[in-house]
Amino acid sequence: MLTLLTAALSLCANCSAQQPRVTATGPDREDRTSARDLLYAPPSPDTIPGDRRGEQIRLGYEIVVRTQDYGRPYVGNGLACTNCHLDGGLNPNAAPFVGVANLYPEFRARAGRVVTLADRINECVERSLNGKPLPPDSSKLRAIVAYITWLSEGLPERSAIPWRGLAPLERTRVPDKANGQRLFASKCAFCHGADGAGTMSAPPVWGPKSFNIGSEMARLSVLASYVKANMPRAWGWSLSDNEAYDVAAFVSAQPRPDFSGKSADWPQGGKPDDVPY
Repeated sequence: MLTLLTAALSLCANCSAQQPRVTATGPDREDRTSARDLLYAPPSPDTIPGDRRGEQIRLGYEIVVRTQDYGRPYVGNGLACTNCHLDGGLNPNAAPFVGVANLYPEFRARAGRVVTLADRINECVERSLNGKPLPPDSSKLRAIVAYITWLSEGLPERSAIPWRGLAPLERTRVPDKANGQRLFASKCAFCHGADGAGTMSAPPVWGPKSFNIGSEMARLSVLASYVKANMPRAWGWSLSDNEAYDVAAFVSAQPRPDFSGKSADWPQGGKPDDVPY
């Protein structure tokens, strides 16, 4: 596992070269550290302790990258955490985990309350993995928390994380689903399958084995940003913003599982316009 994690960190270093950062300099935690003061630099695997916590961190990495093996019976589709959070949550262009633990507990408008990191992980399990939440005392949930927490070490608490989430796009026209279908056939179907059901190379992007409508990826703007930055795999940034929206519009229009808890979302209002329910 350590070899795999080291390789993932090496890939991550190459990805982060596309978006250079500078070193964190301001330790004053009364003020949120400026985005320009942070370096995207995940910790070295050599820093994983050789104790029980280290075992938790390694297990957390395994669960993230081999979710289908470790996540049963909680996973309800054909995805793994690393299908969205590429390279085990290390790729800076794909909603990385680095620094995220330091932001929790955090108020989430969708939930209408303050959530913990464990709560946020379970949101992903229920929505992106179309599954059911892990119990609060689950050793697997604690392992994922330990892994993400380790990836956040060395960054100031409550600091701004400039690489958090995905970079928003600007489109200049209404998304064209027909063009998105053509682009999907030429650039995406080889890996994801012509029917979107996935292959051995890439996960399903619609259908019963994909993420449900409650997932962030079910939002047009989020999916477009993800496509732009990461797809085709290893050829991110090769589509224009409009083309990324076209592909996202086509994929978003395809069937996928419902989410039974959707009626409780955004209890205080403020639901984004592109939420599909």
